[in-house]
Amino acid sequence: MPRSILPGDLNRREFLKTLGLTALAPTTMGFSSSSITKLPIVISTWSSGLKANPVAWNILQNDGWALDAVEAGVRVVEDDPEDMSVGYGGLPDRDGHVTLDACIMDHEGNCGAVAFLQHIRHPISVARRVMEKTPHVMLVGEGALRFALSEGFPKENLLTEKAREAYQRWLRDSHYKPSVRPTHDTIGLLAMDRQGRICGACTTSGLAFKMHGRVGDSPIIGAGLYVDNAIGAATATGHGEEMIRCAGSAMIVEQMRQGRSPQEACENLIKRLYDWRKNRLEGRQVCFIALNRQGQTGAFSLRPGFEYTLSTPEGGHRLINAPSLLDK
Repeated sequence: MPRSILPGDLNRREFLKTLGLTALAPTTMGFSSSSITKLPIVISTWSSGLKANPVAWNILQNDGWALDAVEAGVRVVEDDPEDMSVGYGGLPDRDGHVTLDACIMDHEGNCGAVAFLQHIRHPISVARRVMEKTPHVMLVGEGALRFALSEGFPKENLLTEKAREAYQRWLRDSHYKPSVRPTHDTIGLLAMDRQGRICGACTTSGLAFKMHGRVGDSPIIGAGLYVDNAIGAATATGHGEEMIRCAGSAMIVEQMRQGRSPQEACENLIKRLYDWRKNRLEGRQVCFIALNRQGQTGAFSLRPGFEYTLSTPEGGHRLINAPSLLDK
């Protein structure tokens, strides 16, 4: 018997139509492995990739697994107290607590995530343990913390003096409005190894001075990160609520499945999101990077200012300004 559509159910056909995806002509699923050349490849969001990509690259150059590479790469940024949008040193929520979100996904569709995690420096590694040691995809809050402690992760105070001072200034001057830092606010990293395995990781401390308990797109598979090894992968950065609304990373992979290049897929989704939400996007940034099975990459943002880091055998580690839909 067909399932009835209950009030509030998402009508997938109408949602895809809203985003303009039904106009895409179907193509063959995936790409021939013979077309893959010039591996490995690493692509990540923002200039923080200049620290993360070389670590991931060293693993891949030694014929390592892309999953190990993406985890090790973003851990470098989680460790950096000067990066106040990820891990240790991340800016707190409006109650003064540093809360972290992360997810990881491998080439076989295995994935793990943690959200609203406190006191643990490396949420990406906890997310991987969730993937590998539990029957679940996501753990949150106190449960995620208990699991991390049971796995031997040390409990730490993640609020640095620099972040505490920024919080104190915000308390004096702000009207309790969360903010995204204009030059970075998450690291998402995608890699394809010499065996053609694509994996991805995404980790953040979220919007600075957000409401306590807020979770953005970064730990949500399909919003902040999505990997389909037959097609490619995508990851997001910016105002997470917008990526959640459009299931952004999964939608980009679906567009690549239907024949668009990574660049075309990123551009098309942001254009569709803008057409759909333009009256609600004032002051918001939305950015994506993508990688397909052929080794092609793409990056696009709603507003200027988004940079990404690309590492290839020919080009080394390069920081690149992404094109944007709007000019301000």
